[in-house]
Amino acid sequence: MIYDNTELLRNYAHAYETFVREDFRSTAEEIIAWLDAVMTNRDRGGFYASQDADINLDDDGDYFTWTLDEAKAVLDADELAVAGPWWDIGDLGDMHHNPAKNVLHRKLSLEEVASQTGKAVADVRWLLSSAHRKLLAARVERPAPFIDETVYTGWNAMGVTAYLEAARVLRGEEPRKFALLTLDRIIAEAWDGESALRHVVAYGGEAEEGTADDVPGTLDDYAMTVHACIDGWIATGQMRYYQAAVKIADAMIEKFYDRTAGAFFDTAVADGAVPLGALTARRKPLQDSPTPAGNPTAASALLRLEELSGRKEYREIAEDTLESFAGIVEHFGLYAGSYGLAAERLLLDPIQVVIVGNGAEADQLEALATARYAVNKTVIRLSAETIAAGALPDALAETLGQVPKPEDKPAWALVCRGRTCMPPVWDPEGLLKAME
Repeated sequence: MIYDNTELLRNYAHAYETFVREDFRSTAEEIIAWLDAVMTNRDRGGFYASQDADINLDDDGDYFTWTLDEAKAVLDADELAVAGPWWDIGDLGDMHHNPAKNVLHRKLSLEEVASQTGKAVADVRWLLSSAHRKLLAARVERPAPFIDETVYTGWNAMGVTAYLEAARVLRGEEPRKFALLTLDRIIAEAWDGESALRHVVAYGGEAEEGTADDVPGTLDDYAMTVHACIDGWIATGQMRYYQAAVKIADAMIEKFYDRTAGAFFDTAVADGAVPLGALTARRKPLQDSPTPAGNPTAASALLRLEELSGRKEYREIAEDTLESFAGIVEHFGLYAGSYGLAAERLLLDPIQVVIVGNGAEADQLEALATARYAVNKTVIRLSAETIAAGALPDALAETLGQVPKPEDKPAWALVCRGRTCMPPVWDPEGLLKAME
């Protein structure tokens, strides 16, 4: 499923951002590589919905799994000696239909494999890289499971957010470009520019044409697209993304928010055709299953917008939404993770770190500000020209308008907690101290 991989990507990016572990970074990069190669429309933008696990009733993951004999047929002795323990390829595998089939997974570190095989770590790394290429090349020759090329609006918005977050942490330009290409496609093909967002950008057979039935978007579609638009603005500074976020958020409130009892319904009031069966029931989603729940996702989106716009209504609606579930949320445990993150956004002072400038100095300040993930921290990169032109969200423009600009500095940073800002800093030590 696309949503499993985009959310795993975000987790590994946040983990690398915080702990700077190379295995977290490589896992994030491998997720992106698979999505790029298999699950995306590279020309027009868009993440595909899913890939099957098998190709027929007698197959249970055979495309993705390996017997020891299959690995021996592809790898030489040295490669197999390290690939076997690294990916846990043995005589006895993991699959019920064929116990010889192994699901490739890692149980050992590079150092442990080197110790077991008596090889240097550098040699193990080189042999694994060679084995990886050969296994992939051999797998391509197998009949591939079907890919559902439907481009769903909400799931694609999740992909945009994941790619933009990973691009910033991993310093990758290609994921950033593809995320913005996809976001532009959502805005152009699923959003009418005023109040209506479609549930589907394009169905599988029509992915190239970009046409889809006019199925109205759900709460998830709106909330996740607001997040994606905010992330698009943070990544580019282009006000069209911020303006789209505000319009879509306002439409979300109008269509889904219950002003009498609080919180958001999952679907809008029926307009025209009457829904059938279970679709007539409008619910207020709280449980993360299988994607982040609509209500806490909407609340988080509104809290992010309130920080930028200064519109108090956004925060009031977000707080009201979270309060609506206060009596029952504790029973959801693990399945209320999105609610927990939204509650942190509500209860912790927002931290904004604005980096102004271009070049190596600004890059260094941005990397330093990004380090260590926190749900209530936003790092914003702006050029001096953007600030001078005043092309900024209202609350941010007001804040920066009151700050004395450092003279003759190629780059500087402003750290704000809530509505209180520290004096600008322009050296790494000063930024670290301000952030602490």
